[in-house]
Amino acid sequence: MAEEDIIISVRDVRKTFSNARGETVTVLDAVTFDVVRGETLVVMGGSGCGKSTLLNCLISEYDLDGGHITFKTRDMDSPVDIVGLDDDALNEIRKRFGILFQSGALFNSMTVGENIALPLQEHSVVDPAVIDIVVTLKLQQVKMLPHRDKMPAQLSGGQKKRAGLARATALDPEILFYDEPTAGLDPVTSTAIDELMMDLSKKLRVTSIVVTHEMDSAFRIADRMVMLEKGKVLKIGTRQEFEKLRDADASELGSNDERLMNQFLNGLATGPLTDAEGLSEFEKLITAG
Repeated sequence: MAEEDIIISVRDVRKTFSNARGETVTVLDAVTFDVVRGETLVVMGGSGCGKSTLLNCLISEYDLDGGHITFKTRDMDSPVDIVGLDDDALNEIRKRFGILFQSGALFNSMTVGENIALPLQEHSVVDPAVIDIVVTLKLQQVKMLPHRDKMPAQLSGGQKKRAGLARATALDPEILFYDEPTAGLDPVTSTAIDELMMDLSKKLRVTSIVVTHEMDSAFRIADRMVMLEKGKVLKIGTRQEFEKLRDADASELGSNDERLMNQFLNGLATGPLTDAEGLSEFEKLITAG
C-alpha cells in the first residue's frame, strides 16, 4: 500500500496494567498494523485478547507504555503522532472521528434529536436552524427520523445503536470507530446494523475500524481483518484470506497459530484455545472467551 493511502499507523504499541496483586500485566505487546483510507478494518479476538484496550488506545483514552499511533487526515500536511499530544491538539484530531459505543451511550436525559445535536452544539459554530437540519439528515440516514422526540428508554437495542451511529456521524467524520456494534442484538437486527454501517461507509466515504467477536458480522463487513491473541497480532489480511483459513481443514494447517485462528473463526469447542495445558484458571477463562 502507498504511504499516502494510510490514515492510521500503529507501531509497536504496548500497554500494561497492574493487577490486584500489584503485578504488571501486558495487555498489548508490540502491536503493529496500518489502516488504509476508506477501508473497513475489523479487529477481532476472544475476550481478554486486548481488542477493546487497543480501541481505547486508538482514541487516546489510554496512554501508551510504548510505541506510536499516527493519524493522517485530509487536513493534515503530514502524519501526526498522538502520543504525548496535549489535550487541545488531541481534541482537534478527535473532531475528525466518531465513535459508536457498545451500548449506544446515549444521554438518558435527552431526546434522540438532542443527543445528535450535542456534538454540533459543542464543537461547531453554526446557527440552531442549521443544527436542526443536520439532525434531520442524520436521522434520515439511519432511518430514525420518526423517533426524533423519543427518550432513549423508549428505544429498542437496535434503535439505540442507530441513534448512536447518527450521533457519531454528526460532525461528518473521516474515521468511525465501532465497539462491538452488533453485541446483544438478534440476527436480523445485527444484519440490518451491518448493512447500515456498510451503506454509511460508502456514502460518507469514511474509514471504519470495528472491534468485534461476532464472526458473522465480521465476515459481512470487513475489507481486511486483524486477529489478536494475548495482546499480539497473529495475522492481518484480507477477508478472503481469513475465509480461506476459516474453511481449511484444521488437521492440514501448518502452525499452531493457524489452528488457533481456525478454531476461533469457526467457534469450535476444541482446539489450541481450549486444549492448552499448564495455564492458570484465569488464563483458561480468558482464552476460552
